[in-house]
Amino acid sequence: MTTFIFDVLKDLQNKNEGLSELTFILPSKRAGLFLKHQLSKVAKQTIFSPNIISIEEFVEALSLLKNISNTELLFEFYNTYIKLTNSKEADSFESFSKWAQILLQDFNEVDRYLIPQKNIFDYLGAIQDLNHWSLDDNKTDFVKNYLSFWKKLHNYYIQFTEQLINKKIGYQGLIYREATKNLKSYIENNPKKQHVFLGFNALNTSEETIIQELLQNNLAKTYWDIDNLFISNQKHDAALFTRQHKNNWGFFKNNPFNWITTNYSKEKNVSAFGIPKNIGQAKYIGTLLNNLQKDNLSLQNTAVVLGDENLLIPVLNSLPPTIEALNITMGFPLKSIPIASLFESLFHLHKTPSYTYYYKDIINIISHQFIRPLFYIENVDYATKIIETINANNLVYLTAERLKQLADNSNKVIDILFSNWDKTVDTALKNCSQLILHIKNYLDDKKASNLLSLEYLFRFNELFNELSRLNTEYHHIKDVSTLYSVYKELLSSETLDFQGEPLQGLQIMGMLESRVLDFETVIISSVNEGVLPSGKTNNSFIPFDVKVENNLPTYKEKDAVYTYHFYRLLQRAKNVYILYNTESDVLTGGEKSRFITQLELEGVHRINHQIIAPQVPIIQTSLNVVEKTTPVLNALKTVAEKGFSPSSLTNYIRNPIDFYYQKVLKIKEYNNVEETVAANTLGTVVHNTLEDFYKPLTGSFISVEVINDLKNKIIKTVTHHFTDVYKEGDITKGKNLIIFEIAKRYVSNFLDLEIEDLKAGNQIKIIAIETNNDVVIDIPELDFPVTITGKVDRVDEFNGITRIVDYKTGRVEQNSVEIVDWTTITIDYSKYSKSFQVLTYAYMMHISNKIQLPVEAGIISFKNLSKGFLKFSKKDKAGTYAKKDALITQETLDNFSRELIQLILDICNPNIPFTEKEV
Repeated sequence: MTTFIFDVLKDLQNKNEGLSELTFILPSKRAGLFLKHQLSKVAKQTIFSPNIISIEEFVEALSLLKNISNTELLFEFYNTYIKLTNSKEADSFESFSKWAQILLQDFNEVDRYLIPQKNIFDYLGAIQDLNHWSLDDNKTDFVKNYLSFWKKLHNYYIQFTEQLINKKIGYQGLIYREATKNLKSYIENNPKKQHVFLGFNALNTSEETIIQELLQNNLAKTYWDIDNLFISNQKHDAALFTRQHKNNWGFFKNNPFNWITTNYSKEKNVSAFGIPKNIGQAKYIGTLLNNLQKDNLSLQNTAVVLGDENLLIPVLNSLPPTIEALNITMGFPLKSIPIASLFESLFHLHKTPSYTYYYKDIINIISHQFIRPLFYIENVDYATKIIETINANNLVYLTAERLKQLADNSNKVIDILFSNWDKTVDTALKNCSQLILHIKNYLDDKKASNLLSLEYLFRFNELFNELSRLNTEYHHIKDVSTLYSVYKELLSSETLDFQGEPLQGLQIMGMLESRVLDFETVIISSVNEGVLPSGKTNNSFIPFDVKVENNLPTYKEKDAVYTYHFYRLLQRAKNVYILYNTESDVLTGGEKSRFITQLELEGVHRINHQIIAPQVPIIQTSLNVVEKTTPVLNALKTVAEKGFSPSSLTNYIRNPIDFYYQKVLKIKEYNNVEETVAANTLGTVVHNTLEDFYKPLTGSFISVEVINDLKNKIIKTVTHHFTDVYKEGDITKGKNLIIFEIAKRYVSNFLDLEIEDLKAGNQIKIIAIETNNDVVIDIPELDFPVTITGKVDRVDEFNGITRIVDYKTGRVEQNSVEIVDWTTITIDYSKYSKSFQVLTYAYMMHISNKIQLPVEAGIISFKNLSKGFLKFSKKDKAGTYAKKDALITQETLDNFSRELIQLILDICNPNIPFTEKEV
């Protein structure tokens, strides 16, 4: 396969042009590398390399101006803005930057296309005057300021461009305009210098003027790369610009138009693959490359062109391991580097001045991979210590001082991360630079394993140095929020370049990097509407009709640019693989691109069109089963001797594997910060409050007067227990305040219920409060003792009948403490767990002779207090429920103990594994 660049060089050689004396001007720097490589194949003897430059470099040299970054342009433009705007009406730099970037793009377009500035800006002002929404003669100040802004656009432009020219700097459009002004002088000073323009397509007015002027003065040659099939079809957008140049340039009326080729019509293997999602495309690119290698096709002349450059990392992760040589032309965005997330978190924390910080933000920062090691000092992991203290004490908001206390004042990094950011921008920048230095010092100790991380750090150090320079030179950054905006602007344009041999191996590039280059095998991804082509985007203050009137590019012309690039990739290729996302997404591209439909309708090539479905393996889900080995059985003996609690037994009924994790493996639930008081915390507070109230009344009858006295202590006691259980969590506002009020209401309502019972003539005697029970039960089948342990919330005597009472802050209904069949009590957790629990309490207290049968056992539900004491009941089923027996007798406990012992035997049975239940 011969390439366009090779053909151009051969043509120049055949015309006896001295290649060393030529200046080659190309659309991109990358194309220059390939041209230099092709020179070695064309030159028959050793020659000096010609001057090879990009069009931007040529125009910049012609203009005598230096191109500067978009961020610095914003600062320069703000200087002009505040000079021409009343200080009371001027926007802050942060607000200014949001609309100024769009205006700078418009300045750029106006200059590149050599539009008379006054005409277009005056026209824009007149349009706004016609369109404004105030029809009153007496316009409001807001309307006046709005219209005044549009009328000042020309003044902004004049002052701004003069300011830049005086400093010998400029944006691309200004550089192009100045270059056209200096063109005559350049031609006079270089009367014999020959220029070769090759591979261009869409040209702005400045470029057209420069190239045509050089052509007319016999100082240039142009080589276009367009296929006859495109240029002969007046409706084909791939040749939209080339047709205009051929028809409108006077030079081509008497001179040949080089070149119109016929490469596109040659036989090609073209395949289009619809694949779900972007990751699916990345994976399939890896599959295609693997298949190409299996077919013994060299990847030396293969290019992967990414329509969406966000696919770079997924594609790199999907490449076959057999690919040895690789060249990536696009840089790795700094915003995707791990350390970017650290500074994102820091700016998020500090952009709103505050002396207290949200615990999740703190944990996020000190847990970051670049920060965590800095908290490991003298074999003490202070990061873990801080996180555990936050979780244990429910610290939702912390100050920098508290953090320093938790780190024993031994870590200077806390000052850098959390102190002083709200004072000045200089301090914030200094903190960032110091943080980078601290991280570097740590990484230097293990340089061999951290070379990539050090490279990341170096690029961010450069970025913050640039921020410091801009802040020192322009003084427009007034607070951390503005600094964050500028940081984001810089970050979005910075990349970390890959190292590699540009001319070897597989090439991975973006669409624009493919200009002028030819490959035998091409894989193009993300060929979807909204990506290729990008569609109707209009990031401009200039209306569509004004652009058309002034020959400025609209979305149609921008689509035509990508149409050319897409078809040019296909011209000389033999194998073409086009991938698109079948899952429409309005944010990242819609349906299949019109380019694919156009290829199919043209009928030039037969398109192999397939929809690829990813291979999703069927993963057989199996329930977790743990056999009872000797160590497990020994652990169970220890648990049995220490004591099975009613809650642990019901936990086994609910899911045996959870019992195994908690009781055998001793895995505890991780204590997270309770931002909002959890249900179990509320329950603990209510239980502890009632314990404080009733414990002193043990052994005595209660009265209305006693309960009324207790009501006066509710606020103090509930507050005390919230502080004890919820630690330093805030209960003074938000949902926590509501839950605090609910706890008080629960206690108050319970005491009101007691008063109602007493006023109704009932006698209530407190027998025991929060009493511990530990009883050993005899199970002949087991050769080790078994203990049942548990704490009963309350035991009282109600009109002479002993009651065992369990408090529940959740909602419980009567049917939750009723059973029909004893065999189901250890099987169905959801229905019978509460019955199991209260019966266990009754069984323990009976064995320990703390109560005499018959008794009642049940639940008082704080969410269902109107139902009072919900008694356990055994129901006989005879068609309908004819009888309920609420008294717990010896028969009741005998039936229950039989099921309880069988449950414990199952738990300790070596032949019954712990088997997970389906949820």
